[in-house]
Amino acid sequence: MDHFKQLETFVSVASRGSLSAAAAAEGVAPAIIGRRIDALEERLGVKLLLRTTRKISLTFEGSAFLEDCQRILNDLHNAEASVSAGGVKASGHLRVTAPAGFGRKHVAPLVPLFIESHPDVSITLDLSDRLVDLINEGFDCAIRLGDLPDSSLVSIRLAENRRVVVASPDYLARRGVPQQPEDLARHNCLSFGASANVQRGWVFQHKERAVTIKVGGTMECTDGAVLHSWCLQGHGLAWRSWWEVGDEIASGRLVTVLDEFQAPPIGIHAVFPQRKHLPLRVRLFIDHLKNTYGNPSYWRRAELAGKPMAAVQAVAG
Repeated sequence: MDHFKQLETFVSVASRGSLSAAAAAEGVAPAIIGRRIDALEERLGVKLLLRTTRKISLTFEGSAFLEDCQRILNDLHNAEASVSAGGVKASGHLRVTAPAGFGRKHVAPLVPLFIESHPDVSITLDLSDRLVDLINEGFDCAIRLGDLPDSSLVSIRLAENRRVVVASPDYLARRGVPQQPEDLARHNCLSFGASANVQRGWVFQHKERAVTIKVGGTMECTDGAVLHSWCLQGHGLAWRSWWEVGDEIASGRLVTVLDEFQAPPIGIHAVFPQRKHLPLRVRLFIDHLKNTYGNPSYWRRAELAGKPMAAVQAVAG
């Protein structure tokens, strides 16, 4: 029990940003909170928080540990809620936000099945690429991809997302297959046009570290769906998320290249405000997404189908 109390205290301090705020929320003296954090760090043998007279910040190890602690505590609360809820049905209105492209393809199609299973729940799905303020805008849950800088939110990892360099077989037959990330300089790269004329690069793994390669080409756009379409039409290489291009890879309309240099995957998360008791409708919706995304065949249809790289290389060679 002491171990769980230490974890709860650590999450509370990280979420609220100070020992005094965590102490006030629990109704104890700040010194007690400090002793729990000290005991946790001593037990783990690592510094989790950097404490000054003005603020508290997470160390690198603390940031990684925080996500695991939030998941463990949330799983515990969900287990208790499952028992205490018994046969209670989910009801009420659920407000969910997700990135536009991912939400359109991988969240919206799952909503009708969830409503069929829980007819007393209604859902508003907001698809937007802006960073929504869950608390001030009244959202119950957000689906987010990549880093999660806001430690005041609880996160649950739903799946992993990896990004791949893809092209149409026709493009590779005409222009050749890149063998190294440096070869991209000789290719037409369909890149994401950033603001202020600052071009974002493509990330690869090289000698156990991530490297960013600046790319260029004759066409760029701020809409990922347009880059996807241009790539399918054979206009160049594109660096896209697996969730977006997996179907085309499976069908052979797109082919991945530079697979051995793929950067490590990033997380697809469900995030929600810190609450003692998560509403049943929110918990069940998150479980619905996690169970779907957790099915390997949902994401790995392309690997199961195989990809026609040998044929492409034969034509390009």
